[in-house]
Amino acid sequence: MTLDRRRFLTRTSFGLAGALAAFPPGETATPIVPSQSDPLRDGWEAVRGQFALARDYIHLGGFLLASHPAPVRDAIEAHRRGLDENPVDYLHAQGPRCEHEVLDAAAHYLGARSSDIALTDSTTMGLGLLYNGLNLRAGQEILTTQHDYYATRESLNLKAKRTGASIRTIPLYERLDAVSEDSIVEAIVQALRPETRVIALTWVHSSTGLKLPIRRIADALDRVNAGREEPDRALLCVDGVHGFGVEDVAVAALGCDFFVAGCHKWLFGPRGTGLLWGHPRAWPAVTPTIPSFTYAGTPASAMTPGGFHAFEHRWALTQAFQFHQQLGRSRVAARIHELNRQFKEGLAQMPSVTLYTPRSQTLSAGLICFDVAGLDPRTVVQRLAHQRIIATVTPYATSYARVAPSLLNSPEEIDRALAAIRGLA
Repeated sequence: MTLDRRRFLTRTSFGLAGALAAFPPGETATPIVPSQSDPLRDGWEAVRGQFALARDYIHLGGFLLASHPAPVRDAIEAHRRGLDENPVDYLHAQGPRCEHEVLDAAAHYLGARSSDIALTDSTTMGLGLLYNGLNLRAGQEILTTQHDYYATRESLNLKAKRTGASIRTIPLYERLDAVSEDSIVEAIVQALRPETRVIALTWVHSSTGLKLPIRRIADALDRVNAGREEPDRALLCVDGVHGFGVEDVAVAALGCDFFVAGCHKWLFGPRGTGLLWGHPRAWPAVTPTIPSFTYAGTPASAMTPGGFHAFEHRWALTQAFQFHQQLGRSRVAARIHELNRQFKEGLAQMPSVTLYTPRSQTLSAGLICFDVAGLDPRTVVQRLAHQRIIATVTPYATSYARVAPSLLNSPEEIDRALAAIRGLA
């Protein structure tokens, strides 16, 4: 006997209306109560103390994979203990509630509706689900740029191989040192064609640290779309991971149609978590790829991949959003930009260093790319590592040394890192 989708889901853990009653009294894990205190009450050093990072290193690669702050670690441990002690009952009792709390916390942080958010495991998963699921008619094209990360490029390439979709790639600038918000917007608008259905962009380029003016691009597209029917409207899709948790912007106010991000980078969320947000008007343009176990009657819930995940990590995402909300998005953005400004100004004063990331706050976020004369980027990173300073190399055909000053750092650490770079020449 077969079950239709709705009936099946109502009989599984994610569709049980009375699931919370299933966990026997006395066997529930200790409730996870969000802290009401201000993490900044005792200053940024106290915030740094929330992380179990090795103190004898200067961590300038936190954007790659986050260390968990104490509230997230505690939540993961509480859920892990509950799942280890009684997996089935804990899943039934806590699963629906915890997933609802994650979506509510995400919506509050994004400035969006929870019904417009799909949960994923990473930026890459979100990009794959989005671009694979886009419904394109014959003759419609996807427009992207030469500066996007592998996950975007390969997701689009796989889409083209499967469906024959047309993909056109453009440069946004000829010289990075001459780039401006106006020139970026103009490059995109001039590249549009009547058949352009999707514009695939990256908010902050991990290759150079350049930040795109997404709101201005969206406004320009609105003017173009005013003369188009809905099935022909140009959709703005954004890989936003390196602005998410950095910028003081509600994602829903960016003006894009779809926004993809991992939560285990700047947000300090549990490793293996991410999300895909879509504007209500845009969701009909996408078809799910993976069956969902979450039935809420919305396109976003249908886009949330089913299966059994690392639930202790997914459910602890609530605490990551709460941690950032308690810090305050504006204070987080100001601190990250302050440290990045200090680092860029220091690099710019070194004759042996070429700074590639724009110094303007409107064109940069938390990533800084540079070269040291006479040294290849890998050697720069290795020599810094010998001094217990963690930097990275950009994984692109043209690579640079890269640092990412963040809430994990102090002005004193920035000075020490600059001194170490100065000593490499």
